Amino acid sequence: MHRPRPCLYRAPVPERNRTSRVSPLPLTALSSEHASEREAIPGFREVPRTGVIYVVTEATKRGYTSLDPEWVNLGQGMPETGAFPGGPPRVDSITIHPADLEYAPVGGIIALREAVAEFYNRRYRKGMPSQYTAENVAIAGGGRAALTRVAAALGQVNLGHFLPDYTAYEELLDVFRMFTSIPILREPETGYEFNASDLRREILGRGLSAVLASNPANPTGKVISGDALAGWVETSRDLECALILDEFYAHYVWNGDAPVSAARYVEDVNRDPVILLDGLTKNWRYPGWRVAWVVGPRSVIDAVSSAGSFLDGGGSRPLQRAAIPLLDADYADREAKVIQEVFRKKRDIMVSRLRGMGVRFETDPEGTFYVWGSVADLPAPLDTGMGFFQAALDAQVITVPGEFFDVNPGKRRTARGSRFRSHVRFSFGPSEAAISRGLDRLEALASPAAEPERRRPAQK
Repeated sequence: MHRPRPCLYRAPVPERNRTSRVSPLPLTALSSEHASEREAIPGFREVPRTGVIYVVTEATKRGYTSLDPEWVNLGQGMPETGAFPGGPPRVDSITIHPADLEYAPVGGIIALREAVAEFYNRRYRKGMPSQYTAENVAIAGGGRAALTRVAAALGQVNLGHFLPDYTAYEELLDVFRMFTSIPILREPETGYEFNASDLRREILGRGLSAVLASNPANPTGKVISGDALAGWVETSRDLECALILDEFYAHYVWNGDAPVSAARYVEDVNRDPVILLDGLTKNWRYPGWRVAWVVGPRSVIDAVSSAGSFLDGGGSRPLQRAAIPLLDADYADREAKVIQEVFRKKRDIMVSRLRGMGVRFETDPEGTFYVWGSVADLPAPLDTGMGFFQAALDAQVITVPGEFFDVNPGKRRTARGSRFRSHVRFSFGPSEAAISRGLDRLEALASPAAEPERRRPAQK
């Protein structure tokens, strides 16, 4: 028998009725030189850039553009978007019905919400008595918009989040002051393992009413799947703690369990406190469409949709309509299969070559299209994430320093150095040819013959 559940989500109130407690924050992702170029405007604070935006901004100062073939972006957070042999046809144009020139409903058009619900039921919930419906789905204009809606709908609770994790969580977890964000460590020494017993201990010990995590995890590539994921869902249900899972890399799983979703282990779609986020960005390779969704209990979806009414007003109606065929069983399954084939090869190439350079891995990536490794054993200045990043820019290669993933909302933790200052996230999102060019340059940079060049002052 289900017990009455505490209210974890609230009905959002308009911004004008809130007391703002957002205070100016140090801009850690900008140099003081850059910051000094700007005039302070009363009433506004400096907003830090997420890791990926920061590294691209720095590369742009060196002449980078996404169309320049001389540059290789191994820092990018999106997959290559072209057609793959054996995959479904790519959408290169859409027809817009006159009715779709109007606003979309804040929660998304019903036809797409129904298609998303049916997709989850078919793939993960065959034969289960409790099934998702359109009422369990809200559509948003991209992954960050979906996450922002969920965060805005949370009540006055303790929200657990993991270290390391997705860089955009840092500012997101600080802007909405209704909840208190509590960091949970995943340890490099254990290969970032985190089982249901660990989750139970953290929920009980820290008084958590909600937990946010990416699974597969960005940047580590760690995957919770099978019995371990079932244990997470059971713990969430038993302890009445909302489990908010960013599943944007569900098709990119290399441990044999692809695709992965907690939807498989939900017993009652309207009572189990499991909230899932996904979209076309990664798993369908349409990042520019900005179509994402939140799947969960009806009461949560109502709150999330209400939050969207004042946060973003809803997504693109024409693109929501165009997304419906992409959720067809044949199309979605073919896309998942070809992603596995193409990206697994790129993963293996990158892991092998980085290991040959001396990059050390606590665990080989089990999911995502990222490789997370320590450069501590490389010669200076390549032995820190930021030093490696700066040196790689000289070779026209972009990477992301690991410290950006040491999520620190509100900069509440002290100024001690990040645990991940010697880590780097490498992306195998680009094409195989681009990855090979980038790795060639990084190998040359890390070779003993490059020692004099490494000691040369970095370009400004």
